[in-house]
Amino acid sequence: MRRRAIAKKVIETELFPFLSVLACTIGTLIMMIIAISSQQIGAQQQVKIVARTEAGANQTKVPRYIECRVDGVVIHPSQEFIPIQSINQPGSPLSQLIAQMSLQRDREYLIVAVRPDGIEVFKQVRQLVEQQGIDIGYEPLDAGWELDIEP
Repeated sequence: MRRRAIAKKVIETELFPFLSVLACTIGTLIMMIIAISSQQIGAQQQVKIVARTEAGANQTKVPRYIECRVDGVVIHPSQEFIPIQSINQPGSPLSQLIAQMSLQRDREYLIVAVRPDGIEVFKQVRQLVEQQGIDIGYEPLDAGWELDIEP
């Protein structure tokens, strides 16, 4: 007696529906990433600098703020601009500020906001301030950020 040959059925799995869903999900995620990124790039950030100690409390010294850019220094909150050529001049507003602060160095200190292109200007300002024995702190700022100093 001969046995009947049983034909083996090959099971095939169709992956097309799964891959279609996966491709749609990836496409949707990419669109969301592009939308969120473009909103972040277009929005100009406002940065607020607040002087605090390690414990989070305000210091006993009062901060004075300046901003170093590639073309000069801005004194805050008055927004007075001093071009790079006038930084070292004795009668410049920056020199006057440093002179005022040197008389009150036990009650005031300087915080410098440094733009990426203002590092060389910051080095000049730092040298002038440290010669007078004034405490100084600095904060790097991104080029697109807007500085908001509370008076």
